[in-house]
Amino acid sequence: MQADRGAPSASSTPPHGGPPKPELVQIRREEPRNMAALILHAVVTRVGWIFKTESVIIPAFLDSIAGAGWLRGLLPVLNRLGQSLPPFFLSRRITVAPRKKNVLLLASLAMAAPFLALAAGVWLLDPEPRSGYAPAFLVLYTLFFCGTGLSMLSAGTLQGKLIRANRRGRLLALATFGGSLPAILFAWWLLPGWLEQGAHGYAKIFAFAGGCFALAAAAALLIREPADARQEPAASAVEQLRNAREILRRDADYRRLVVVGALFSTSLILIPHYQSLGRARLGLSGADLMFWVVTQNVAVGLASVLFGPLADRYGNRLTLRIVIFATALVPPLALALSHLEPALGRSLYTLVFVAIGLLPIGFRLTSNYILEIAPQSEHPRYLSLSQVCTAAVILSSPLFGLMVDLAGYEWVFLSVTALVLTGGLLTFGLVEPRNLRR
Repeated sequence: MQADRGAPSASSTPPHGGPPKPELVQIRREEPRNMAALILHAVVTRVGWIFKTESVIIPAFLDSIAGAGWLRGLLPVLNRLGQSLPPFFLSRRITVAPRKKNVLLLASLAMAAPFLALAAGVWLLDPEPRSGYAPAFLVLYTLFFCGTGLSMLSAGTLQGKLIRANRRGRLLALATFGGSLPAILFAWWLLPGWLEQGAHGYAKIFAFAGGCFALAAAAALLIREPADARQEPAASAVEQLRNAREILRRDADYRRLVVVGALFSTSLILIPHYQSLGRARLGLSGADLMFWVVTQNVAVGLASVLFGPLADRYGNRLTLRIVIFATALVPPLALALSHLEPALGRSLYTLVFVAIGLLPIGFRLTSNYILEIAPQSEHPRYLSLSQVCTAAVILSSPLFGLMVDLAGYEWVFLSVTALVLTGGLLTFGLVEPRNLRR
């Protein structure tokens, strides 16, 4: 791989010891403010996020308007398609946007609008369950994740532009841990009462989530970002696919990372099945779900405090490797606990959801690694392409669910463990970007 991966970023130094460019001086001077603004955006987004969690709120609401299992099965597919395809095909627009913070602002508003519309609809329309509401809900749900994908892509691009590589782990830790505590407190305070109010309670939940995403958009205004002057001709969808293929062809390290990320993402496929395994073998009930969601959020916050500084000190490659190998232990742990005496198994099964808290950390570390190996001008394309490859794996989720029905939990869980372990082993073939001469 080339020693010079592309245009200078916030962590770059001028070649040949010359004076730094004015925009780099401004970026360094504004870095503390921009880090605070990005943390605030992430914290407010996380508070809203817990009010639409896919393991409790969204499936429960969908069941209240249409209880069909196949509709629930559409949720992860719509989730990943929304997060991956629009960002991929709009990555050029983000690349040429003079100020990426404007994209982040609009994307955050695009996250707020579907939930505010959903809240208004639930509050004003007939609160009795109607199956005809389901298509409208699924459309709004998909639009929300289109905005989410663009928000993640623009936030990642801003990090690559404004925050030095050895400070992105600190940003990860402060944003994640700082968001977990208020999210949990608001959830414990508001959700139990609202969930008991039926349709009007869901309207309040969705309005609160939409309001948080709108506030996150306002936080983007606090970012101070020098304008880019990049020009690039428009490209058709076919040309963008061809460009993506060219990136994978010429960049061996990125290609290897995409494979690592795809194998690691198979761990997401099992998330709906952990609660099913606990219910089937240990007699756990729906009442445990809320506690599991809170436990998982606590685990994510604590893990970020550990792995964020570790990534800053030793690099994203080593930290990602540790997270992947630790994640590979989750399916065997769940299987082992499911075979314990039921009373003991029920008391220990929360450990599974503690371990699941490593998953979002792993994906953030993957993005931070991409920001280091990709040319700065190509950050949107590299980040969005990795999301598309992850989504391609998630589309196999219904097949894995069918295999659980046909072959049982053990075969599927251990197969995913083998895939994740393979991804961990492939990290030994990745370069450490901070060891490269630039």
